[in-house]
Amino acid sequence: MAKAWVAVASAEHVRIGRQAGFMQVCHGKASPLRRITPGDRVIYYSPTAVFGGKDRLQAFTAIGTARDGVPYQVEMESGFRPWRRDVDWQPAEETPIRSLLGRLAFTRVGPNWGYQLRFGLFGIGDEDADMIAEAMSHADPNTVLRDVAA
Repeated sequence: MAKAWVAVASAEHVRIGRQAGFMQVCHGKASPLRRITPGDRVIYYSPTAVFGGKDRLQAFTAIGTARDGVPYQVEMESGFRPWRRDVDWQPAEETPIRSLLGRLAFTRVGPNWGYQLRFGLFGIGDEDADMIAEAMSHADPNTVLRDVAA
């Protein structure tokens, strides 16, 4: 049975993964990616536009479906070898979370609902995933931050 997940990363990093067809979480750790199975929905939440930045984006920035296969490791500069999982990304507009606060089950746990974002990946119910997907397909482009210049 397919599940839905919220992954957390800067919009800058999410855009790189969208362009190349992969996801990466928790600074490249493998264990969170192993919880995701082919067919699961993946929704990225980006607290910031740029990794390490102080800007506050606080938006859902990508939605897709995990492809067949398992997590794999890639070689990057300086010996950094992060784990990734391939994803079929869907067309979607970046959507601020503010309009969905209190409507999503995972935001109704009280004022500290954002604490779970610190884990980098957590499961959500289908109702929440459907609500986010709907919002991302109808977002008002005037309220959404556009791509940050590379």
